[in-house]
Amino acid sequence: MSMDALDVTPRVWARILAARNDEACLCCGDWSSGERAALTLYGGLTRTLSGQSVVAQIGQSLDGRVATESGDAQDISGKDGLAHLHRLRALADAVVIGVKTALHDNPRLTVRLAKGRNPARVVIDPNGRLPNDAGLLTDTSARRIVIQAVDTPRPADVEVIRLPRGAWISPAQILAALRGLGLYHVLVEGGGITIAQFLEAGLLTRLHVAVAPLLIGAGPAGLKTSPVPCLAEALRPKTEVYSLGSDVLFDCALAPEPPAEMLWPHRLSDRPALRH
Repeated sequence: MSMDALDVTPRVWARILAARNDEACLCCGDWSSGERAALTLYGGLTRTLSGQSVVAQIGQSLDGRVATESGDAQDISGKDGLAHLHRLRALADAVVIGVKTALHDNPRLTVRLAKGRNPARVVIDPNGRLPNDAGLLTDTSARRIVIQAVDTPRPADVEVIRLPRGAWISPAQILAALRGLGLYHVLVEGGGITIAQFLEAGLLTRLHVAVAPLLIGAGPAGLKTSPVPCLAEALRPKTEVYSLGSDVLFDCALAPEPPAEMLWPHRLSDRPALRH
């Protein structure tokens, strides 16, 4: 398995953003091999046959940990791994996290390290645990959406999606509700339980695992899914490997790739109109 080194130059990122807005193609131009790798990786996230994508991203150590035993999760991803995450946010309509991640990490979910617009912030909060003064809800630089199963009141400018729950709110119902709000490209950012729910429901189109060169020794695992009885039944997605610089990215395809001629160009007008 070969590993391509990404070179996300300003001009290649500008082309990717323009293609994201259906203002340019990704198939022509004089690019270096690193720029071409960036076009392939990021361009493919939004150029899908259906006009929809669900990408999950997780950053972890060499030994598969996302935090120490005490809960310290700062600086697991290197600077280039963080920049990659922010690029994924810039390409998404919405970024989804579970309430445990929202409460513990208080993430900003912005695109501070990449040019682009902030995606809508979506928190899955079945029991209404997230306080209304949380930074995710008070920062008005992007749409804020809470998915809950209870009648917890939210500020007037925070959108609420009420969905039933069993052991978990159905990922399929979550995605259907987001599509109803005009949000077609979704980034599932955390935590590991939330990502696993979408993965096991068969709803992820891609899984990005960014591995940083450090050993933690103990702590929560990055991704914990239901165990398989034997390796013959393990999920083996088609995977490309990229050097981000400080981190190594495994880009795992979880949905069949349509032929390239069906993707280029893909017209934004083919998608249902966005509603805000």
